[in-house]
Amino acid sequence: MSRASEIETRLRAAFDPTELEVLDESQKHAGHAGYQEGGESHFHVRMRAAELAEMSRIQRHRAVHSALGSDLVGAIHALSLDVQG
Repeated sequence: MSRASEIETRLRAAFDPTELEVLDESQKHAGHAGYQEGGESHFHVRMRAAELAEMSRIQRHRAVHSALGSDLVGAIHALSLDVQG
């Protein structure tokens, strides 16, 4: 399973989002630190989920990182988040 698919699977299971978009933006970082040939190193996640509504921005980011797990977060060089309730 690709990292993008794994991100989507874990976030859907944890938050049941009304909107979820996982973009592999690795190609934008070719030649930069952390870039891996073949991609799957830099991601942008846009998610809307009711569970996040009462959380601060920091709490939302921590919740997403927790849902993804240290194994997946550790395998990604960069993760940009646009998450709201």
